[in-house]
Amino acid sequence: MNIIPLAILVTSASKKVPLVHAMQKAARKLNPNIKVIAGDSDENVLTRYVADSFWHMPRTIDDEVDTLIEGCKVRGISIIFPTRDGELLFWAKYQIRFLEKGINVIVSPSSSVEICFDKLVFAGFGAHNELPFIPAGLNPEEVGDGPYVVKERYGAGSSKMGLSMDHKGALQHAASMESPVYQPFVSGKEISVDAWLNLTHQVKGLVLRTRDYVIGGESQVTTTFRDQAIEKEMTKVLSTLKLCGPVVLQAFIDADKGIHIIECNTRIGGASTASIAVGLDILYWSLLEKCGADLREYAFDRISDEVRQIRVTHDIHEYGSSF
Repeated sequence: MNIIPLAILVTSASKKVPLVHAMQKAARKLNPNIKVIAGDSDENVLTRYVADSFWHMPRTIDDEVDTLIEGCKVRGISIIFPTRDGELLFWAKYQIRFLEKGINVIVSPSSSVEICFDKLVFAGFGAHNELPFIPAGLNPEEVGDGPYVVKERYGAGSSKMGLSMDHKGALQHAASMESPVYQPFVSGKEISVDAWLNLTHQVKGLVLRTRDYVIGGESQVTTTFRDQAIEKEMTKVLSTLKLCGPVVLQAFIDADKGIHIIECNTRIGGASTASIAVGLDILYWSLLEKCGADLREYAFDRISDEVRQIRVTHDIHEYGSSF
């Protein structure tokens, strides 16, 4: 194994307190002295109070690349863990430049990130490779007679989304959007698939979980489960996309157990800590790989039980005479 990092940066840390705690736990497995730094362009985020340190970061734009590299060097950061859809293309584009300065970025190749970021391209990729992706088009007629789902073409799928609309309603809804795409409305049980792939795009492990209660696109209650047929199909999909590191697939399972894949996020999910709890050690594996470890020596030990995760807030009390 190569030199253990002094510090790990979690970008767009925002209010992702469970993720920061999970990264701290993974980092401590490598060395108890590793710092986990929460980074965000907003200096008032909650994670600044739970991380080992906080960095009020510049924005992830082309003009700030050198400033970001220098900021990492000053803080001893040698591993960057991006967490927001909108920044993934930036990190994928510049990961080689950061690596030349001794800074590893945990992100899929830019070609794969681009496919997953664009819902129209993503649907086309699925059709070309005969994968069970939900179709998408720039006009309702391209995807059938309705009802329709209307989404923003780029980024998070839940943003301004319109569900189960007729032709007229879909067009009216799309008029208020920047780059709308249309998909057929599919009903079924919605699931997430947390997975981790190595640098040669091989799936080391994945965990299925139902999305039991969702707010703002994130599962507040989620339950892990097993299904060999679904796991096999999802493994094929992920390998075909040539991803690496932590990723999340979203899909519907219909009444006939048919799979309808909605989208893929090339990052860790908000509720992926549920999968970590059953043995999918995605953060630890990510750190090990960047430190040069042979991951064949680290098995995916999935526990036999399932986990239901309920995401709730809790209070932290700091005592002192002045703050």
